[in-house]
Amino acid sequence: MTASRAVLESSYMNWAKTSSQGQFNLATSGLANLSIHDLEVSLDDLELTGGGYGYGPLMELIGQRYRVGTESIVTAAGTSFANHLAMAALIKPGDRVLFEHPAYEPMLSTAGYFGANIHRFSRSFDSGFRIDLDELHSKLTADTRLIVLTNLHNPSSVLIDDDTVRQLGEMAREVKARVLIDEVYLETLFEQQPRTAFHLGNEFVITSSLTKAFGLSGLRCGWIFAEPELAKRMWLLNDLFAATPVHAGERLSVLAFQQIEKIATRAKSLLNHNRKLVFDFLDSTPQLAAVRPEFGTTVFPRLLNPGVDTFCGLLREKYQTSVVPGSFFEMPAHFRIGFAGDTESLVAGLERIKLALAEVE
Repeated sequence: MTASRAVLESSYMNWAKTSSQGQFNLATSGLANLSIHDLEVSLDDLELTGGGYGYGPLMELIGQRYRVGTESIVTAAGTSFANHLAMAALIKPGDRVLFEHPAYEPMLSTAGYFGANIHRFSRSFDSGFRIDLDELHSKLTADTRLIVLTNLHNPSSVLIDDDTVRQLGEMAREVKARVLIDEVYLETLFEQQPRTAFHLGNEFVITSSLTKAFGLSGLRCGWIFAEPELAKRMWLLNDLFAATPVHAGERLSVLAFQQIEKIATRAKSLLNHNRKLVFDFLDSTPQLAAVRPEFGTTVFPRLLNPGVDTFCGLLREKYQTSVVPGSFFEMPAHFRIGFAGDTESLVAGLERIKLALAEVE
């Protein structure tokens, strides 16, 4: 890509908002949304107006959970805007950026929007979507400014082991590059003190939110971890974008953090049950090959015969079931199945996938 803003939209987000819905929706990657009653909230807990650079009680709760000082925390409207704000602070037009492949398209398009000179490193199906550090190192140059990846990997849900993340940081430090990691799906490990690569060094910039693992998308409670001077720059830059957050959302997010273990227990039980159903489905579906992640909310199977687009269209139109075509992740032989919704819909959707696959054959 050139230094101009060649990317002005997200094809995936447009598809997700206009064409992904189905009676059996396996295209979503987050937990089914909680209702406001699930948070045990009353009107006395809410206020409409706040201000300043971060709501103190929310910043403190985020800091306590992740063992990060509030001077290194920037709150944002979900992980999507956290990624946007982080890249706005980290990328200048023409900067060389290394980006994983396959990648979450809205992140990749955001880098393109900021005029990044994008180069790719592979996370291939045949390698189990692991990072090849030798390949990445061969593409790292003195003018590389940023490395971008997701952990858990979107779309495959594969976990990057701690040693790989540490080595990646050491490589970045050699050329004075930053490493931006979207850790929103890492929450599905459901650790009481969640791990984050931020503690491995100042070269790491981390984004996450309450959205995917906890069914709290509507709160838009996202955040960035960055060394204090960079965090301050992001706060000031945000004055040009969002200025003042929705204070009622901040107050509700405080309540969510105060109840997070209860919410996590429900989510973990659902995901563990649904993941087994998906693996059983894959065992009985010879048309598909898949890497089977230990954590996360999605799988990214490969259709062994040609025709993913035909299959996805038939599945949606005839069987009222939606999955995400792999073309949105630059891997057109694959499709992504989300299994974080209710179990009944998942079972019905998986059965319809089998019927559609048989019909395509």
